[in-house]
Amino acid sequence: MKELQREGVLAAFMRRLGEVGRGVLLLDYDGTLAPFRPERDAAHMYAGVREALSSMISGGGTRVVVISGRPASALLPLLGLAPAPEIWGCHGAERLHPNGRYELMPLDEAAVAGLSQATAFLMDNGLQRHCEPKPAGVALHTRGLPDDEEKRVTGLVAPVWREIASRAGLSLRSFDGGHELRVPGVDKGRVVEQILAECAPDEPVAFLGDDLTDEDAFAALSGRGLSVLVRTEPRPTAAEVWLVPPKELLAFFTDWSHSLARSRRLGTELG
Repeated sequence: MKELQREGVLAAFMRRLGEVGRGVLLLDYDGTLAPFRPERDAAHMYAGVREALSSMISGGGTRVVVISGRPASALLPLLGLAPAPEIWGCHGAERLHPNGRYELMPLDEAAVAGLSQATAFLMDNGLQRHCEPKPAGVALHTRGLPDDEEKRVTGLVAPVWREIASRAGLSLRSFDGGHELRVPGVDKGRVVEQILAECAPDEPVAFLGDDLTDEDAFAALSGRGLSVLVRTEPRPTAAEVWLVPPKELLAFFTDWSHSLARSRRLGTELG
C-alpha cells in the first residue's frame, strides 16, 4: 500500500482552493459523514458535521454533492440540511438537484424483473430486515450479524443472486457490510466524471469516502482533484490522503471554509 499523505497534500489543496475562491466537495455518506450502524435509519452524522455542511452551503463558493449507495430519498432526512445539497443516489443511478428536480437513469425490463426477483428471494427467506430495495438495485446488509450467521446468509443468497445477475444483466458487488445487485455501468467513478465535465478546468474538487465502492471515485479523480480516505484505520486505496473521523474530518471542513473566507477577504481588500 502506498503511504497516505496528510499535511503537505492538504495544505497545497487548501491554498489552491483559496486562490480560486470556489470548489466542489464530493462526499460519501455511510462511514464518511456518519459512522456505520446496523440500524440503517439510525446512521446519523458525526456531531458537528451537519453544522459544517450547512455553513458551506449557505456561505457560497462550495458546490456540495453527496454521492451514496443509498436512495436519494433516504438521504434527505438523514442529512437534514436546508437548503439541501445535490444528491446522487444508488451509486449514481439517481440525481436529485438542489431545486428538487429528480432524474433516474433508464432501466430495461430485464433489469427491473431481476431486481424484483432478487428482492423477493430475500423476503421469502425471512431476510426483510437485511433487505434494502432501491430504484436501481437491491442490497443485502449483513453488518452486525454474528460470523456464522453472516456466512449462512451469504451462502444462501450469493448463488441465487449470481444466477439472477447473469440472466438479467445485473452487476453483483460487495461492500463493507453486505452485497448489492445493481444495474451495470453505475458507479461513483461515473458520477465524478460527470461532475468534472461540468466544472471549470481550474476548479478544485475533492472526494471523501471510506468504502471499496468509493475506489471508483478515487480513481476517476486521479490527477484532477483530491481523494481522501475517511476511516479509523487505513487500508489499500487509490486515495491520496487519510483522515480519521470525526476530529480530522471536521478539521478538513474548517480548513475548507477558512480557505474560502480568506479568499473573500482578499477580494474585498483588492476591490
